[in-house]
Amino acid sequence: MALAAAVSLPAEMKADAGPRALAQQKMESVYAYLPKIRPHLPTLVASFSSFTLLQFVLVPLFGSLFFGDAWRKMSPRAKNNWAVHICSQAHAIVIIPLAWRVLDLPELNNDRAFGWHEASGSVQAVAAGYFMWDSLDAIVHFDNIGFVLHGLTCGAIYILSFTPYLSYYAARFLMWELSTLFLNVHWALDKTNRTGGSLQLINGVLLLVTFFAVRLVAGGYWSYQFYETLFQSLDKAPFAAILAPGIGNLILQGLNWFWFTKMIAALQKRFAGGSKKEKQLNGTAINGNGKHKED
Repeated sequence: MALAAAVSLPAEMKADAGPRALAQQKMESVYAYLPKIRPHLPTLVASFSSFTLLQFVLVPLFGSLFFGDAWRKMSPRAKNNWAVHICSQAHAIVIIPLAWRVLDLPELNNDRAFGWHEASGSVQAVAAGYFMWDSLDAIVHFDNIGFVLHGLTCGAIYILSFTPYLSYYAARFLMWELSTLFLNVHWALDKTNRTGGSLQLINGVLLLVTFFAVRLVAGGYWSYQFYETLFQSLDKAPFAAILAPGIGNLILQGLNWFWFTKMIAALQKRFAGGSKKEKQLNGTAINGNGKHKED
């Protein structure tokens, strides 16, 4: 609501302004509400565009060139699932070292609510672009409202961090993506007839350990600090910048616990000894954000 109000224009200005001038005026209103986003907008757009290009051009091209008939015989849904998981893995590989580099910036450590550093802004822009892409994919290829909420929540949090607000926690919560690396490998092993094998068992153990460590233990500790900082700055930050992260973190932590129980159940089923191996390109898909889809 606050962001919508910030970009609204008087009726007489709308009547007089041409499309380009009107767009420029609206962007200036956005810059006024998110004063730190202007120099990082190209990075955000490049991030969104890169994942879109990877999903719709590079993955299909790679699949056609190297997997031929197997790729062409896949359903559109199965092809998109592969593309989504590859994008998710690419994001995790890129964002983890970037976030690690900005975990201990004095400017953010000294002011957890409003501290700012341009290096952290660049990381936040990459993440915001990715989660905007993720939100759009979750809506267009709708499977579950939880996936849509996940993408929209993360996207809103990282965009609103340019107010600036709570940048100290941006890199910390991006460390959750450590578990994503193993989630996507787990999914790929299912899809390539390696379900229940020793490699998936080892990966499954690493998945549970990292998920529990970074999302539930470290994530729970950071969330406690997060809400402590949030409540200390209630009268100083814009309403939307407080509301979205405040509610969003509850949603994300709830999803983390839900997905953790699902992963334990799935691994128990796979290694119980009585279940059949899933056929290639069929079965449960788990993407880098913990999504579960049926191909």
